[in-house]
Amino acid sequence: MQILKFGGKSVGDAENINKVVSIINRAVKKDRTIVVASAISDTTDKLIDIGDAAANGKDSYLYLIEELQKRHNEIIRILIPKDSRSKIQQTCDKLFISLKDITSGVYLLGELTPRALDKIVSHGELLSTNIISETLISRGINNKWVDSRDLIKTENVNGQNTVISEKTKENINKMVDFVKAKLIIAPGFISSNREDRTTTLGRGGSDYTAALFAEGCQARVLEIWTDVTGMMTADPRVVKEARTINNISYKEALELSHFGAKVVYPPTIQPVVSSGIPIYVKNTFEPDAAGTLIEANPPEVQNNIKGISSSDSIALLSMEGSGMVGVPGYSSRLFDALSKKGINIILITQASSVHTMCVAIDENVADIAKEAVDETFAYEISLKRVNPLKVEKGFSIISLVGANMRNQTGASGRMFEALGRNNINIRAIAQGSSERNVSAVVNTDNIKKALQSIHSEFFNIEKISTVYVFLCGYGNVGKALVKQIGNQCCYIKSKMNINIILAGISNSHKYIFDKNGFIPKNVSALLSEGLNTSDDCYFDAVCGANIKNSVFVDCTSSQNITAKYTRLIENGISIVTSNKIAGSSPIEEYLNIKTHCLNFGTSFKYETTVGAALPIISVIRQIKNSGDNIHNIEAILSGTLNYIFSVYDTTEPFAEVVKNAQKAGYTEPDPRTDLSGKDVFRKLVILAREADIMINMEDIDIQSILPYKINTECNLEEFYNSLRQNEKTFCSLYKNARESGFSLRVIASIDMSSTEAKGKISLMKVNSTHPFYNLYGNDNALSIISDFYKSPLVIKGAGAGAEQTASGILNDIISIIK
Repeated sequence: MQILKFGGKSVGDAENINKVVSIINRAVKKDRTIVVASAISDTTDKLIDIGDAAANGKDSYLYLIEELQKRHNEIIRILIPKDSRSKIQQTCDKLFISLKDITSGVYLLGELTPRALDKIVSHGELLSTNIISETLISRGINNKWVDSRDLIKTENVNGQNTVISEKTKENINKMVDFVKAKLIIAPGFISSNREDRTTTLGRGGSDYTAALFAEGCQARVLEIWTDVTGMMTADPRVVKEARTINNISYKEALELSHFGAKVVYPPTIQPVVSSGIPIYVKNTFEPDAAGTLIEANPPEVQNNIKGISSSDSIALLSMEGSGMVGVPGYSSRLFDALSKKGINIILITQASSVHTMCVAIDENVADIAKEAVDETFAYEISLKRVNPLKVEKGFSIISLVGANMRNQTGASGRMFEALGRNNINIRAIAQGSSERNVSAVVNTDNIKKALQSIHSEFFNIEKISTVYVFLCGYGNVGKALVKQIGNQCCYIKSKMNINIILAGISNSHKYIFDKNGFIPKNVSALLSEGLNTSDDCYFDAVCGANIKNSVFVDCTSSQNITAKYTRLIENGISIVTSNKIAGSSPIEEYLNIKTHCLNFGTSFKYETTVGAALPIISVIRQIKNSGDNIHNIEAILSGTLNYIFSVYDTTEPFAEVVKNAQKAGYTEPDPRTDLSGKDVFRKLVILAREADIMINMEDIDIQSILPYKINTECNLEEFYNSLRQNEKTFCSLYKNARESGFSLRVIASIDMSSTEAKGKISLMKVNSTHPFYNLYGNDNALSIISDFYKSPLVIKGAGAGAEQTASGILNDIISIIK
């Protein structure tokens, strides 16, 4: 004998019932079968609404009944041929007449009693199973429909319908012997009391019905058919990488169920545990998938951690007071006060000093709990031996489940470390006495990230890390970065086990946001139709996403954006930037960003702020990490200025060389930014700080790059006219340098040989022995002299360009992933 139970979604409509019929047809060919089914999806909720409407004197209850009847009639019309439809139509019509009679009484009395509600909701399973039974008969699959109310008996215990186990088992056993049909169909969820009045089995009632049938006839297996492929290592709606647990013990399944896994419920497991009947959880919509086998002694595997589950809407009750120390009975009185109000305790923690005690309960009953406990301890509270009960809401419990957790070396540590790495604070910790779970209470805002972090730690076999990129700035560099992510994502995933999700992009006017990511080639079109960026909407979305391995990429030159770095970091988001403002901001602001990253476990990467993709910052960092002492740094940090002074040879006026550089996109929109040295200014501050020289901008001596002072108040055309007017001076500078065998270069330098190291930026003449002599075009360069490098260590290469900068940003993103 085998028991097959189908949930509400499995029988949700005619199409799904056809799938169920196909599964039953295959099953009955193997063994004698009992099928237990739930009501058609949402029917129970609709029936409750009907009862409430009737009790509140609303005539709409009749309309709701008509709509429900139409839905069931339509399913009958699709499933059963017209000439075979009369019997089931009569059965369903009688059930709807019964429903109208009961709700009419409720309407007249204006009261919905528990007995009346049980009677009303029982119609859902009676309708669905009769439809399934007649559908099978119309397909040539003979079966016998039985009424579970005749078999499953309950009694009222503390206001709950409790199954009379021995009587129920006896009734089922006799039924199986009496009914000779190979296939039996029975409604789930419903039962009756000793007076044969309809009762219901509560949450998970249809699963419970199936388990009682399995126990009563000593079935060889109980199959629970649902809309997921078995029990999962985590909720697949939250953790995309979640996978099916192939084998799990009864007790482990019970733990997962207790802490939020919705596939099976604890009462479902109880009736079959003592009989040793295995439970198979299968997917109605993927019937050939393996599913999960729940049994007494599953096969041993190397990783005994089976899964992660979570419970939301949790409140923490904290009882504190010096009067608790050394005084017995406080715990029992607390638990008794909660028990009398029917409040279930989900988790318990207690300080070793017995000065505080904390329990987790359902948030919905937290206020009732406080009133009950404060009343119980009113005398101690009046004497200030105990504080009034403290209630905190907005928490979730996350539980790591596996057999013999005590001997899972390092499991708890790995769990807590994974949470810590992702800036998730733990409010309370408990390990069950069963040694099958370790639980932590975290803020509900962090539960998704917590599940993802812990799952990645224990179940990411291939160790593929997913990084979520939120880009700000969609100019030349931003577009190049999006293109590179599109071109390289497959290579990065296969070679580095890193999956990059482009989850958000914004420009100065619009933004798009989707945690599932965007296809890079579609970004421009999508962004043109995006949402308005006003009122920090984009930043609210990024911070509110609360996803592990989130990286904010700043491809702007905006101070307004850098001002938001600390907010992003506080939300566990790392920063990758080509924006030089934060790195060259006043020392206090710069160090605040660095300190924030340390405190919140995030990263601040800014390699491209100096030299684009050239490894200038990383080289200085490596030199310092090795214990080397830097004596002198010289650098060409502006590709624009290097282009201008390496191209100018008097054959073309200096003004035209600058104009050509502007047209080619080498300069800033306003070339005076480059020729004034402001851009180099910021870069030198960043370099100095990386070398542990904490200087501000005022500590840099910037000598005029041009042989005269730039008028910042004039317009661009006037600026170019001033260059033309000074052509003779430029020509003289060039010729004097060339005649002496020198080249003109704008060099930023830091001399650290003195106790007060300072920076300098100036237009210099360098001879052929200097490493910058032959530097051409828009290249950048770095020269370092140190204890280890007495001959200069030189780095040269393209120091500007959208593609080069984007590649450096992409490398910074990759370097963050842990």
